[in-house]
Amino acid sequence: MKLEKPHTLKELSEILNCSFVGSPDHLVEGINEIHKVESGDLVFVDHPKYYDKALQSAATTILIDMEVDCPEGKGLLVSSDPFRDYNKLTVLFSPFYPWSRSVNSPKGVSPYAVIQPNVSIGRNVTIGKHTWIHSGVVIYDNVHIGDNVVIHANTVIGADAFYFQKKEDHFRKMHTCGRVIIEDNVEIGALCTIDRGVSGDTVIGESTKLDNQVHIGHDTVIGKRCLFAGHVGVAGCVTIEDDVTLWGQVGVISDVTIKSGAVVYGQSGVGKDLEGNKKYLGSPCDDARTTFTELASLKHLPALLRKMKD
Repeated sequence: MKLEKPHTLKELSEILNCSFVGSPDHLVEGINEIHKVESGDLVFVDHPKYYDKALQSAATTILIDMEVDCPEGKGLLVSSDPFRDYNKLTVLFSPFYPWSRSVNSPKGVSPYAVIQPNVSIGRNVTIGKHTWIHSGVVIYDNVHIGDNVVIHANTVIGADAFYFQKKEDHFRKMHTCGRVIIEDNVEIGALCTIDRGVSGDTVIGESTKLDNQVHIGHDTVIGKRCLFAGHVGVAGCVTIEDDVTLWGQVGVISDVTIKSGAVVYGQSGVGKDLEGNKKYLGSPCDDARTTFTELASLKHLPALLRKMKD
């Protein structure tokens, strides 16, 4: 998330009532998670295991729970609870506003788009020309939809990220302030759910097609011309490159990459990075030819066991 105007390290320390390390005039231009940060961004870290990753990332401001050596050119905000204070900043700079009517962004909707009855559209939404939005669709704030897109009935675009910090007796929710970007010529089936990024973007690439009841998690980036069949579930922070096919009921864990041209057969579980231009099957999935051979071999196992007994 980029800030409307940069804020200094000193200004943010006063907002959070915490100390800082670095130049008081050091500028913060955005707020992002570790996997999305760019120069000018602030990132939070609250465990020594991840200190080095945060300090050596592209982020130039680190919200951290201990004063450590500050890399040159960066700034630290030293907080007793970085998760809490990260939320405080994102709520401040991207607050929730209740909708006052069902369509809040008429200026962002092309006059050549078709919006069926009972569609709800939030703030800061853009919808391109010749796009069809069917009845019952809910489009949350900060969603960009391109040209020639079709979204079928009762799909939800831009719901909150499923991101919680576990405490001893409860969960703390991360405030969601990211976006969803749906590029041109995408088709999304009925009853799909696409979560927006925590602070970055969830992206559905050009000409990708999603069947009914597909779920896409926060900050996932899907490439061009992908094809996802019904009941596919993709976790957050996944990268899926161009021309990938996921058949029905495939599940994908977070933080993996599926490279271009991969095909994953139905009911498979993706638990690691997958190479491109190969076919996969199983849970956890493996090369489809290997899995088919193993399954065929299992048919002979009872006879082999009987033969060994004899």
